[in-house]
Amino acid sequence: MFGSLHRMAGRIRAVFQSNELDRDLRMELEAHIQLLAEQHIRKGASQEEAQRLARIELGGVEQLREAHRDVRALPWLDTLLQDLRFAFRLFRKSPGFTAIAVLTLALGIGASTTIFSWVRSVLLNPLPGVANPERVAALETLAPNGEWLPSSYLDFRDLRDGCKLSEKMSVTKPMDLAVGNEDSFERVWGEAVSGDFFDLLQLKPEIGRFFSREEVDHEQNAHPLVVIGHSYWASHLHSDPQAIGTTLRIGRFPYTIIGVAPATFSGSMAGLSFQMWVPATMYGQLASTGDQTLVDRKWRTFRVLVRLAAGVTLSQARAEVQSHAIDMALADADTNEGMSATLLPLWKSHYGVQDSLLGPLSILMAASGVLLLIVCANVANLLLARATTRQKEFSIRLALGAPRSRLIRQLLTESLLIALAGALAGLFLAVELSGSFGYLLPHSASPTLASAPIDGGVLLFMISVAALAALLAGMAPAVHASVGKVDEALKERGRGGTSARSARLLGFFVTSEMALAVVALIAAGLLVRSFRNVSEVRTGFDPDHVEIARLDLSAASYDAQHADSYCLRFREQLERQPGVSAVAYTDYVPLSVSGGSWEDLQIQGYVASPSENMKIYRSLTAPGYFDLMKIPILQGRDFNLHDDASAQPVMIVNEEFVRHFIPTGISLGRRVQGWGKWFTIVGVVQDTKVFRLTEPPAPYFYVPIRQIYRPEMGLVFFVRTTAPTDSALATLRREAQNVDPSVPVFDASSLNDSIAASLFGQRITAELLSLLGSAALLLAAMGLYGVISYSVAQRTNEMGIRMVLGAQATDVSRLVIRQGAKLVGIGILLGTLASLALSRLLTSLLFGVSATDPIIFLGVALLLSLVALAACYIPARRAARLDPVVALRYS
Repeated sequence: MFGSLHRMAGRIRAVFQSNELDRDLRMELEAHIQLLAEQHIRKGASQEEAQRLARIELGGVEQLREAHRDVRALPWLDTLLQDLRFAFRLFRKSPGFTAIAVLTLALGIGASTTIFSWVRSVLLNPLPGVANPERVAALETLAPNGEWLPSSYLDFRDLRDGCKLSEKMSVTKPMDLAVGNEDSFERVWGEAVSGDFFDLLQLKPEIGRFFSREEVDHEQNAHPLVVIGHSYWASHLHSDPQAIGTTLRIGRFPYTIIGVAPATFSGSMAGLSFQMWVPATMYGQLASTGDQTLVDRKWRTFRVLVRLAAGVTLSQARAEVQSHAIDMALADADTNEGMSATLLPLWKSHYGVQDSLLGPLSILMAASGVLLLIVCANVANLLLARATTRQKEFSIRLALGAPRSRLIRQLLTESLLIALAGALAGLFLAVELSGSFGYLLPHSASPTLASAPIDGGVLLFMISVAALAALLAGMAPAVHASVGKVDEALKERGRGGTSARSARLLGFFVTSEMALAVVALIAAGLLVRSFRNVSEVRTGFDPDHVEIARLDLSAASYDAQHADSYCLRFREQLERQPGVSAVAYTDYVPLSVSGGSWEDLQIQGYVASPSENMKIYRSLTAPGYFDLMKIPILQGRDFNLHDDASAQPVMIVNEEFVRHFIPTGISLGRRVQGWGKWFTIVGVVQDTKVFRLTEPPAPYFYVPIRQIYRPEMGLVFFVRTTAPTDSALATLRREAQNVDPSVPVFDASSLNDSIAASLFGQRITAELLSLLGSAALLLAAMGLYGVISYSVAQRTNEMGIRMVLGAQATDVSRLVIRQGAKLVGIGILLGTLASLALSRLLTSLLFGVSATDPIIFLGVALLLSLVALAACYIPARRAARLDPVVALRYS
């Protein structure tokens, strides 16, 4: 019979190539269909079922007509349209398959696009609206030990005038500005900038103008001008062009609006949105620092941006900056000895959210790539299973003269359509999640978080991902469907079985999914364990029931004396409130996301090595701070109200300070020089965590706030209370207004919430990677379930014969589960080996857990095994319940 089929195929090919499809051929085709149908009727099938099976075996009239079109010399566009029409018909006939494939791809493409939009906003395009941002770099000062530092204004001017490979150079300084009248202030985040700032970024004003160098680079406090952001202009001034020339009250001073920044620009720091820009020469007035800010080389407070000259590479400009910094270290040895400078691309800069998010975003991007590969493997499994059921159709089309490349193109077109639909659904998901960029940082970590836009770069990435997904998911099924021998395919009968090649390919995809899921889950497990370990670290103080509020005394133009008087009155007011057990204030909140302050020290009896960094971090504290925070005083005494500006300067140091600088351990009475004064150590306190929970012990010291404080240093009030948090915070705000309504109160929160902000990097990495890992596990389980179910369906006849020959239901179940266990076992082994090879990449991000922790590895293997067992259980139970008579009807 099969010989006659070959002869018939030859006749069909000849007739098709002459563009004829006559009645005799149709009659011959129907005769062969009837012949095959009679064989199925003899096996017990009904007349209708037998006809259906016969047409499936022979490929059907529609498939033969499609083969006729295959051999015609159609124009390329017509052929493409034909492929698309045929693909749409197939998708309409199997909506369930289409929906699963599209939604699976949407998950992978949407997750990858969302995370890429975060990466683009933070690392690849940190300055939206800026022309040629890749030519902009960050200049950072380096301490003798290599630690990065802000730059002084004098150092900036010397470097700007001496470096010829830099086209322009400008300083920026983030500031929180109190904008409003005496009774009502609004906190607006802005930047103090030098004259070339907007020219460096190559920006054009929406209306008005920007600063000129002459207005901002010379005389201090002489140019009270402000450029406002486009959103501020729209929300506060109703986009009125007449706003140019009007004044805003910033602090206690009027500032003239001279221009509006373009809508696309939100400032010079990635992830943050600034709404006002003032001249750097006005910083002394706004921060109440006086004129010394810009004339004291020790006053390192500015960030420096550089635009490279045309044709200059970053390494060339960096070498020039380093050379000039070395010359400055020699010329100004009293302030710059041993110091240097470097140029960094913006994504490596230590200013902005990219410094904290570089590691987490890199991990999340890699994890989304793993998820996308699992998605592609899953869809490839679906397409491969579908292509296997269409093997008769493909074989007949090949027998009728269709080139193999034609079949590959048809199947790739189908996968591309699925990928396109998945990309559109993924784009919708990414747009919905575009505002989730704010999730990457706690509210207290930044003034305003810009959403990650879905711009042209993100869309191009999504299109590339969709094309890659189509290629990865469709190529293997397409090639597999076209490489088989036509003779063997035409000889397969009935439902047939899956070929060995198909089974191997299906198994390969499932094994790959399992291996990738193991990698994702192990990484998630390690980071979750690390985050838990960090969260359990002892801080050295008690943050429970402590509320904090930041006050801006510079906005009220207080000098040091008035600031001291205000703090004493505010403290007395708070201590009278019900439930308040302790009140203190300081210039720094431990474990906050902001950097601390340091002072260059000389310690009596200690000789520093030439390269040793003696810039030691410190805090200005009021009496009662250690008692409020429950930090034990190990030696000596606490500060008291007599430790004011007229008293002998004193300090308290931590244990590590004594261990490092005073080996004898006799610290009380030891003298330490800082701020040009000699301080006497009067106490030693227990070590505490200052900047990060994971930090090792480091020297730290405290000085009385009444002896050193200046309004520009910042001020934070601490209140320990038994009242609920909301009530305590309301009391803080109310009493601050009662003492002086012109003093703005910002960022009132609990100390625990503030500390949680310092863990945002570990937290978001652990949470999002856990989410991606769970999705990977679910997709891998779905892939395994699909393959096992398909295998059971294809082996129905074989299982019926086994049961007729005496196999029990449990034997059939074990057969199915053993097939799944083999795939899972290989996947777990490969995934474990890959995780061991990649574990070193996570070492720097882990705390208290080894990158090869056996508990995590064994736990993931056990979890995946249990999920895989559940995925195999349903197909195994279905196979065990087969009726042998029914199964044999398909032989």
